[in-house]
Amino acid sequence: MAETEHDLDGAYALKTPDDSVNYYRDWAEKYDRDFAEAMSYRSPSVIAAAFAALGGAGPVLDVGAGTGLVGEALAKTGIGPVDGLDISAEMLAVAAAKGAYRDTITADLTKPLPMPDGIYAGCISAGTFTTGHVGPEAFGELLRVSRPDAVFAITVHSAFYKAAGFAEAFKALGPRIKGFRTEPFAIYGAGAEGEHRGDTGWIVSFRKA
Repeated sequence: MAETEHDLDGAYALKTPDDSVNYYRDWAEKYDRDFAEAMSYRSPSVIAAAFAALGGAGPVLDVGAGTGLVGEALAKTGIGPVDGLDISAEMLAVAAAKGAYRDTITADLTKPLPMPDGIYAGCISAGTFTTGHVGPEAFGELLRVSRPDAVFAITVHSAFYKAAGFAEAFKALGPRIKGFRTEPFAIYGAGAEGEHRGDTGWIVSFRKA
């Protein structure tokens, strides 16, 4: 059987949680080298800097932690402890080995999360809120597990911000959040190649009311 080629086009084509589990299971060991390094992937460092600038503090939930790139970036800021949540146990195994997480949690963001109410002082995420991964419906649960005044800093791919309902969903959260703002950024650095090299996203930030 031929080995599956893993790339952004394949990731963007994912439609279901099971698709993600299967795809990232086989990509986990090569993800950092073949994607993050090859594409000069900026989102983890950008969102960690944004979280720190907002006064973010631990404990933090890294949503869609993958191989732990955001955890590594947060560790450089001195913010912690950080728990990593992802649907892929294999990706989380790579993340855990980096030593940046207090705990790793395998869970599906489209379902109720296995954590009690109000345990996190912040939520951070890079690269999770995009097509084929997780839509805006996840924010109900993320708000539930967060404390009042918790800092949220996440990236949303600009191509899907309106198309996938994020803009309407954030507006509908209304009195549940405060200090909402968005800021554009380049997802990839100067070393990126291919048709996605110019992709942009939004840094979305707010606090739980």
